[in-house]
Amino acid sequence: MNRTARGWSVTLAGTGINLALGVLYTWSVFAAALTEQLHWTKIAASLPYTVACAMFALMMVPAGRLQDRYGPRWIATLGGLFVGVGLISSSFTHSLTLLILTFGVIAGIGIGLGYSAATPAAVKWFPAQKKGLISGIVVAGFGLASLYIAPMTNSFIKTFSIEGAFRIEGIMFLIAIVALSQILAVPLAPPQVSAQAHTKVQILTSPGSPSNQGTPPLSPGLLKTDYSWQQMLRTSHFYLLWIMFASGATAGLMIIGQLSSIAKIQAGISWGYAMVALLAIFNAGGRILAGWLSDKIGRAWTMRLFFLLQAINMFAFSLYRTPELVALGAALAGLGYGSLLSLFPSAIYDFFGTKNGGVNYGLVFTAWGVGGVIGPLMAGAVVDATKNYSIAYTIAALLCLLASLLTFLLRQPTLETENQRLQSKPI
Repeated sequence: MNRTARGWSVTLAGTGINLALGVLYTWSVFAAALTEQLHWTKIAASLPYTVACAMFALMMVPAGRLQDRYGPRWIATLGGLFVGVGLISSSFTHSLTLLILTFGVIAGIGIGLGYSAATPAAVKWFPAQKKGLISGIVVAGFGLASLYIAPMTNSFIKTFSIEGAFRIEGIMFLIAIVALSQILAVPLAPPQVSAQAHTKVQILTSPGSPSNQGTPPLSPGLLKTDYSWQQMLRTSHFYLLWIMFASGATAGLMIIGQLSSIAKIQAGISWGYAMVALLAIFNAGGRILAGWLSDKIGRAWTMRLFFLLQAINMFAFSLYRTPELVALGAALAGLGYGSLLSLFPSAIYDFFGTKNGGVNYGLVFTAWGVGGVIGPLMAGAVVDATKNYSIAYTIAALLCLLASLLTFLLRQPTLETENQRLQSKPI
């Protein structure tokens, strides 16, 4: 199998793994059943999901480091085992405390392990000009998962109860993730860049080049240096990206975690799982569209556009009072949120290289965990206190507007700036 074919097989395997890990995004279906059948409060029903988001994000750092060191296959396999055990264990309890442990902690750890391995493994098979697209395809699986898992979960709950839904999905996803993990691998050598890019590198790193005075030349074919996580933390770009990611994730995860309830409160519909599935389509589409667009016009411009779109949508969300308008809001929320999950890994690989991409993206991904904690809990607390989501929508909108403005401080890395960094910060 040639390199391109092998790269696509790893890409599709990673997408398949994320299609199973995306069970996290269907929590609103479980939450609706817990509030209706077991009479939990909305904030209580949000807690297992919130803890799962936090564990997912926290696990991305050690998981990223482990997959950088030992390879993606074993880390993803371990993730599949944790997800399966967590979901199956959830089927044996009605206790909030135990559900936080089984779904929130155990399944959350598994999701972090599996997710950390899929995207870095895929992008390493392709040249730099395809990083955005490949990242978008792999993470699209995570967003698209709700399209089939949400109605499937709803059906399982009606037929087999909440416990049966957890148990069946635990067995299904354990088998699927472990099997697909065996396909994951990384190449022995980096992909070749185009002849034009190779020529540019040779010119800019030649001994007489002004940008190369006093700087050791970059290896032929490499457009950047690979930063360790310690070096990355010394850059301003890391903190800008972290704040932007946390802001967008807060808005997106708030909607994802509460959408079934939002649909019932604002539009009076009891089939909110269909809205979750609709959001999933646009969530996945946003990942691919944003990844492709960012390869064409740059990461900063693409982030700016999607953050602004999400801010406008959040300001308007309290006005969505019909099923059609809630569907529009869900679609736009999915599009804006989905863009984050391809734009930010691509930006990390742009600024800090792919060699340590797992742990570097894991550190930035902690911002997603913060959003996963703040967004759902804020929304649950607001609606329990005020019986509507208006204040939560306004806070989310302001955060997205802030993130859009911060993109003006980002600068796309070039070979010249990387050479300057090499001068001031030896690798």
